[in-house]
Amino acid sequence: MSGADDKAAAEERRVGHIRSFVLRQGRVSDAQRRFHEQGMPHWGIPYQAVPLDLDAVFGRRAHRILEIGCGMGETTATIAAKHPQNDYIGIEVHTPGVGSLLKEIATRELSNLRVIQHDAVEVVRDMIAPASLSGIHVFFPDPWPKKRQQKRRLIQPDFVGLLATRLAPSGYLHCATDWEDYALQILQVLSAESLLQNMANGFTPRPPYRPQTKFETRGLRLGHGVWDVLFRRGT
Repeated sequence: MSGADDKAAAEERRVGHIRSFVLRQGRVSDAQRRFHEQGMPHWGIPYQAVPLDLDAVFGRRAHRILEIGCGMGETTATIAAKHPQNDYIGIEVHTPGVGSLLKEIATRELSNLRVIQHDAVEVVRDMIAPASLSGIHVFFPDPWPKKRQQKRRLIQPDFVGLLATRLAPSGYLHCATDWEDYALQILQVLSAESLLQNMANGFTPRPPYRPQTKFETRGLRLGHGVWDVLFRRGT
């Protein structure tokens, strides 16, 4: 086991669960740093082990959608911009991605999007009240492709069970991946959760609200597959 793996294992013993990410010292551009520093006080939500009052956060009542793993934020911001009637909460751990998402919020003048920079498992467990979400997006999570790494995949039975409790009746859980074996695992795990019902016969075509990314477009042109899985909580 490498030094980084030893450090990750020690941290996981401390927090009590396997983490689906490893924080690396990636380069943060000057713009990303600036928007991170200036934007977090306005649109960031600090982690606290207390359920959020989402009506107070957004200043209104609306459907709330949680996105786990926003990446560089373009997809998250595009969805929020096209659906101003909904409120969105994005979770991302990596500072460059958070900075880029905050830039999108600022430049697009989005009032319906907030950001939490923290471990998604802890945020969902501690900050999201049961039955408070209309939807959850998990788009292209880290596939952890090596056999010994797959225990780190985000979509696992315990976490899906937790996500299901945070959905309101008829709320949806939408996952997408470009790794076929992970897609099959996601389908299997979601199908086994008693609170959830598949909205298709297996995989589903990409819903129109999920933008097709540049990376995805290139992959499809090269013959790579993308699989969407869409389940709904029963009423």
